[in-house]
Amino acid sequence: MSALCAACGAGPLQLAFRVGRPLGEQGLIPTTDAYGTALDDIVSCPACGHKQIAHKPSEVELLTLYVGARADHYVEEETGQLHTAHATLAQIERHVARGRLLDLGCWVGYLLTAARDRGWEVTGVEPSAFAAQFARERLGLPILEADLLTAELPPRRFDAIVLGDVLEHLTDPLAALAHIATLLAPGGVLYLTLPDAGSRLARAMGARWWSVIPTHVQYFSRHSVRTLLGRARYETLEISTAPKTFSVRYYLWRIGGYSPALSRALIGAAAAVRLADRLWTPDFRDRMAVVARGPRTPLA
Repeated sequence: MSALCAACGAGPLQLAFRVGRPLGEQGLIPTTDAYGTALDDIVSCPACGHKQIAHKPSEVELLTLYVGARADHYVEEETGQLHTAHATLAQIERHVARGRLLDLGCWVGYLLTAARDRGWEVTGVEPSAFAAQFARERLGLPILEADLLTAELPPRRFDAIVLGDVLEHLTDPLAALAHIATLLAPGGVLYLTLPDAGSRLARAMGARWWSVIPTHVQYFSRHSVRTLLGRARYETLEISTAPKTFSVRYYLWRIGGYSPALSRALIGAAAAVRLADRLWTPDFRDRMAVVARGPRTPLA
């Protein structure tokens, strides 16, 4: 069992709930719909409430996983993702002027495209060969195909750094935030999106919550992410919900993680009444956006 809490550093941790485990070589897979499965049982911190898997994979295992990841469904949802990206950027721009923006884990680059259109100077880092190639060749974006935390980047340069749906995948989020602080320009902000394990929906669903999947190793609440940011000497400026815009068809497809037959039936019904391709932004209030100011002085 993991000895210390990744958010506050306390221990020992206690069993929160047992989960189904993926079998064999399919254990660590880049899936978004194997709900209720994880690499190990989930434990919680009695001090801050943070949850994490009991035993974490190595950084090498994770890097190997993400290098080969691809998800064509996301590529097909460009219109909705650009809508989400503009909402994200509007939130960032309430706290910092447009300047240089770095997206760590930029996937196929839709947020960077929106940022470029709004006047930001953009850079992306993406370990997936598929996603990095798409962003470079189809969208003309400057992308480093590299590990997020070892990519060669200039220090103290970026006015905003985005970590979208990334922090929950990291085995050592404190070290990640310390590294990111060295990349932020004075007064720069970090923007995070991540599942909210402290939300009413997450607590009600327990191990069946759709964010309990094999690639998630951390389960933050609003309190535990604020605690982690404080340990890394960031100033939390804002925490809000972070709904995503996708087509109705996409959201109904996601139900297939629970019941493929129900998913197919709902998609068919939505298509029959010409709703399947409409954009939808449901706010289940179980995904959060966090804006934080970087440390005033570089971390040692």
